[in-house]
Amino acid sequence: MRLQLILFLLSIWATSVSAQLLVHHLRCEDAENPLGIETARPQLSWQLLSKERGQRQTAFRILVADSPQQLDAGKGNLWDSEKQLTDESIQIAFSGANLKPGRKYYWKVMVWGKAGKPSQWSQPAFWRMGLPDKIDWGSAQWIGMEKIAETDRIVPGIDSFDKLIGKPAPASNVLPQFRKQVLVRKKIKAATAYISGLGQFEFFLNGKKVGDHVLDPGWTEYSKVAQYVTFDLTNQIKNGENAFGVMLGNGFYNIPNERYKKLVVSYGYPMFIANIQLEYADGSFENVVSDLTWKATQSPVTFSSVFGGEDYNATLEKSGWMSFGFNDQTWQAPVAVQGPPRLSSQLQDPIKIHEIFTSQKPVSPKKGIWVYDLGQNMSGFPQLTVKGERGASVKITPAELLTNDKLANQQAVGFPVFFNYILRGTGLNGHQSETWHPQFTYYGFRYVQIEGAVPAGEPNPEGLPVVEDIKGLHTRASAPQAGSFSSSSVLFNQIDTLIDWSIRSNMASILTDCPHREKLGWLEVAHLMGSSMHYKYDVSRYFAKIVQDMQQSQTEEGLIPSVAPEYPRFPGAFRDSPEWGSASVILPWYLYKWYGNKKLLKESYPMMRKYISYLESKSNDGILMHGLGDWYDLGPKDPGSPQLTPAGVTATAVYYYDLSIMAQTAKLLDKPGEAENYERLAQNVKKAFNKKFYNEKLKNYATNSQTSNAMALYMGLVEPENREAVTQSLITGIKERNNNLSAGDVGFRYLLLALQQAGASEVIYDMNSRTDVPGYGYQLKKGATALTESWQANTNASNNHMMLGHLMEWFYSGLSGIQDAPSTVASKEIIIHPELVGDITSVNTHYDSPYGRISVQCDIKDNITEMNVEIPVNSSAVIYIPSPDPSKITEGGKPVSGQQGIMFVENKDGKSVFKIGSGSYRFKARK
Repeated sequence: MRLQLILFLLSIWATSVSAQLLVHHLRCEDAENPLGIETARPQLSWQLLSKERGQRQTAFRILVADSPQQLDAGKGNLWDSEKQLTDESIQIAFSGANLKPGRKYYWKVMVWGKAGKPSQWSQPAFWRMGLPDKIDWGSAQWIGMEKIAETDRIVPGIDSFDKLIGKPAPASNVLPQFRKQVLVRKKIKAATAYISGLGQFEFFLNGKKVGDHVLDPGWTEYSKVAQYVTFDLTNQIKNGENAFGVMLGNGFYNIPNERYKKLVVSYGYPMFIANIQLEYADGSFENVVSDLTWKATQSPVTFSSVFGGEDYNATLEKSGWMSFGFNDQTWQAPVAVQGPPRLSSQLQDPIKIHEIFTSQKPVSPKKGIWVYDLGQNMSGFPQLTVKGERGASVKITPAELLTNDKLANQQAVGFPVFFNYILRGTGLNGHQSETWHPQFTYYGFRYVQIEGAVPAGEPNPEGLPVVEDIKGLHTRASAPQAGSFSSSSVLFNQIDTLIDWSIRSNMASILTDCPHREKLGWLEVAHLMGSSMHYKYDVSRYFAKIVQDMQQSQTEEGLIPSVAPEYPRFPGAFRDSPEWGSASVILPWYLYKWYGNKKLLKESYPMMRKYISYLESKSNDGILMHGLGDWYDLGPKDPGSPQLTPAGVTATAVYYYDLSIMAQTAKLLDKPGEAENYERLAQNVKKAFNKKFYNEKLKNYATNSQTSNAMALYMGLVEPENREAVTQSLITGIKERNNNLSAGDVGFRYLLLALQQAGASEVIYDMNSRTDVPGYGYQLKKGATALTESWQANTNASNNHMMLGHLMEWFYSGLSGIQDAPSTVASKEIIIHPELVGDITSVNTHYDSPYGRISVQCDIKDNITEMNVEIPVNSSAVIYIPSPDPSKITEGGKPVSGQQGIMFVENKDGKSVFKIGSGSYRFKARK
């Protein structure tokens, strides 16, 4: 009886403890239950939930085990951290026993709250190790259907600036498929596949595609490294008969010199490598590897180009080829080929199919041609559903715009780009429909033009194939959504969506400039748009891949080329531009500030240091005068090279910003001598910048452009005694232009930041709430559904380009007021300071930080402001309430003064400032 009473009391105690503090959202290397981890000391993170205000962690304990049973028994046979007295709950390095390649590990966490009471254990999580070393791949070989002659390789690629692009690509370009049969004779405990296929691959088991990824693996600098993908096959493999299949496409590994191409490159012909690890219930292991026992043949994909499109001949399909028992006697043995020197696990978010768009009723602008409108400019695949005679061919031409004749218009983004589908069917009546979309390439489009077929229900005297459906399958990297924004302004909500679609459309395995013409990783976008993106998406793993690309693309001299991976070597400023290459310094620092990833920053430091040395060697007394400058600013001429701001301003300002980051990084990494050197060098650059560009009489910089003044202000180049005057020059200049924006790709972000820093969000509102002059509203008025390359939404430029989308950052940090405190990391300390300017009366915004959700709902009506705020456990915030008198402020319907957990700090700029801990708050203030 006493034992039952004790158990009853313990259960009540456990329930009450659980109600106080709950551990959830466990992450290893910034992902939930990841596969393919390669680091020997994975970084572990978690979040906390509690209804109690001001709750925080005071200690943690982590258990890591090699089996669920050990973990359930409370044993960390790989690592028991024991009780650690710290409030750190992100990026905790595993410090246990050696981890083995390919093995699965299980972990859980408990924490202690502010009162010293423990939580319950979290639910268990896991990670599986990858195969980081060549020895871990055993006897697996790179295999293909044919070898490329060394004289046919085109590396580096030949770009469209070069007249040599006419050089023919290798004549032979078979796109192969492979198969292998396996008998599983023992009970399976787990099955894991590690596989890479270049340029792109799809993997099949027993007739079904493995996983939901598309366009695997990520694009890399193939002369140095290729990525492999890890799949869990445990629920798909069978005891007994199994058949594996692989199909390959060209990707960026091998770009044919046919149809449209931004560049021609050939590292080799398509190939793959695989190690399929079978773990049996009896504890034994068996590996199925890629070798010469596989069988190969030409696939139904008859043409594949990452730029030019794809063709598929369904009459070439081999029915049942992915099933056990298929007769492959006519197939050939593969050949062993030379792959990249290193394999690296694909840990960034894989590309997947997301939204699916249905077309409107098609129109026929010309006999034999039908055009479908999907309503949204996006990246992805057109998907065709059709019935028809065997061997009939349908041509699919995607486009983001239409000509004046309402035909597909590819003039501004490279042409011709199209897809051909040859039907397998045998007639129109009583037969199954055929549905197809490309496998190994994608495009940016809104419209789909069909030739060689007619829509269902239309006259068809020639007996052409009948199109039953056209869909648009939007593809992008599957970075989890981290934030949402809405306001009382319909225009600003539309602008947010406009920018978001350009972000989504350019999240391939690299951050592209556009999803059609180039698909290249121009680096300025990563650091200039990264702050907007990190509010909307969790880009911790996604941007870590971009950092790796820069590391692999850096030259011996230290140059970071403007594009990474660097498939072509562009000439002059298109290869060497400080505003682009400085992503190698700025992005690792931002990732540390956003996500607390000090390990990545430390790994990046040699690259950062080498690039700074390169810039120093290119400078003349601290001034850099080369580069692309404020690309696509708004001047009197067609957009392109900067018209309003000298290149030396943007290049030198970014150089100074780099040096300030290097000084902070060196201090953080305990390199005081190097920090002092960077600080000294930064002061020399600042002095030279002001001597060359500052106009003492007019109190402005260089040409008095928006970019010149804003970058000097935000980067800290303006001497303190001149800041107020330069700020006034900036604002006056904007108003003299009737609040028209003019800054470009580089300068516009810093324009917004400088104005926000000066408390001039009203000016930001005035500049961006218009539809009558070039800008966001103007693009929407012209019918854009994704952000365009030029402020004017010119039809002779890309109409899905993300480089000018910086207003999204202000929507979150300025209008909604969600900011990190300057000295903090990963939103540990938060500033909540909404600025509802213009006619904005409400915002409703959230951001999922590494510690949890931060949300702000702010409404103003009849001089009364209501603010509902949520701060995650283990964080705190400083909040600005728009009333100078604290006695006129309530929280939860009660006077704010004297409430526990809410501490008055000061009056500032007509607002009351409070310090609050975690929890949900409902403030109301009367001005």
